[in-house]
Amino acid sequence: MQSAAFTFALFEFVLLIFSLSVHECCHAWMASRLGDQTARLAGRVTLNPMYHVDPIGTLLFPAIAIFGPFLGMGMFSGMLIGWAKPTPVISRNFSKIRRDENLVTLAGPASNLLLALFAVLVLLAICHAVPNGRHIVLNTFHYALLPDVNPSLQALVLLGVAAIEINLSLFVFNLLPVPPLDGSHLLRNVLPYNAVQAYDRVPFWLSWLLMIFVGGTIMRMFLFPALGIVLFILARV
Repeated sequence: MQSAAFTFALFEFVLLIFSLSVHECCHAWMASRLGDQTARLAGRVTLNPMYHVDPIGTLLFPAIAIFGPFLGMGMFSGMLIGWAKPTPVISRNFSKIRRDENLVTLAGPASNLLLALFAVLVLLAICHAVPNGRHIVLNTFHYALLPDVNPSLQALVLLGVAAIEINLSLFVFNLLPVPPLDGSHLLRNVLPYNAVQAYDRVPFWLSWLLMIFVGGTIMRMFLFPALGIVLFILARV
């Protein structure tokens, strides 16, 4: 079980880097479509992680959250958070600033939700097309790798399960209304002027504390029911 959990952790870490790259690429692509070429000129309309990786948000924090429990740091278990380098956007290049800012902001979380949905469809296909496929998929969700499963099939199922968990986590986490997450941009665009001024003065250290501690609690509130729904679909559909 420990070996299976560590294998899954490796898949999670790789999927996280890829999913964050997709997230930022979609921000950049949407900004480009709406008239702001800043991110495109910076080379951000790409899935190459080298253009998106943030040493702390993409590598350090996720590594602690994913691999920490194997090193005795169990307090970080279930607190998977991560972010990439912010996508540069110049709002004055948009024709309808508030609308286009919101579309660019939503493009990132939407990409993670679509990746999670695609992974669910792949696992459902395996459930129906592969002998004993549903049993393999459900066991993998509980970190149990069956000994006689084809390694390529097991790797594909692991990728699918990791993609669901990672992308649902990123979807919920990035919609938190805490600067500088995507949710803060959406909230900022609906606040009155005086409230925006106060909101913009939220200290950077307070944002970090909210992201790590309050954000982790809120994520679990939404993530566990969502994963329960996914498991129900995979078991019944």
